[in-house]
Amino acid sequence: MAPAVPLAVLALVALVAPGLGAAPGCDHPVHRWCSSRDIAAACQVQSRCPSLPSPAAAPVQLSLYYESLCPACREFLVLKLFPTWLLLPEEMLSITLVPYGNAQERNVSGKLDFQCQHGPEECLGNMMEACLMHEAKNFSTYFAVIFCLESGSSVTKNLEACLQIYAPELDSGRITACLQGDTGVALMHHNAQVTEALDPPHQYVPWITVNGKHTDELQAQAEASLLGLVCHLYQGEKPEICGSSKAPKSPSGCRR
Repeated sequence: MAPAVPLAVLALVALVAPGLGAAPGCDHPVHRWCSSRDIAAACQVQSRCPSLPSPAAAPVQLSLYYESLCPACREFLVLKLFPTWLLLPEEMLSITLVPYGNAQERNVSGKLDFQCQHGPEECLGNMMEACLMHEAKNFSTYFAVIFCLESGSSVTKNLEACLQIYAPELDSGRITACLQGDTGVALMHHNAQVTEALDPPHQYVPWITVNGKHTDELQAQAEASLLGLVCHLYQGEKPEICGSSKAPKSPSGCRR
């Protein structure tokens, strides 16, 4: 990218008026002063190089603490979170999914056992999605499959079909092995610890944190217009979709 200030002018300033030239300790030749933001900063000439690209903005960090069978959780994930993620550039929004919610962890005869708000099927769904994330690793892959599971008629019975549609490269046998072995239990134990460590403690699900914080206001804004909230918080260049209108308010969550 060509600098906004002609290099010849910068060179003349450096030669004729050294006091207005590069900062002490700048060992870069004048024709390199506007070649990068780091060099411009080292030579203290940023104001003479306004055409330098802006530093990349950090993505908005959103964490969703949820239960696989909670109706309000499913609605938020399917109708708000997934569409918002699809609409926005990848660098704008970073999502963490924690399937556990209002479950309870117990130690029974030396083995961990989980009780879930919506029964054993929800515990299976929570662990299935945790195992899916563990095996797929790539967010784009497992989020699409989780969207498929949560939007379908059965979270726990549609794994094969959802994998065939969204991630045929994944081996369902590995996910089943995770579910039936120690890995699934370890993943749920981790989710239990992360959920119980929330500050403030979660009172219901879906429980949303934005950039590591949870407030009633942030929760309400995320439920009312997640797209608008992310667009408002993102500090980088915003796409045209950020002019979109607000979404309807979500229903009440699944309380303890």
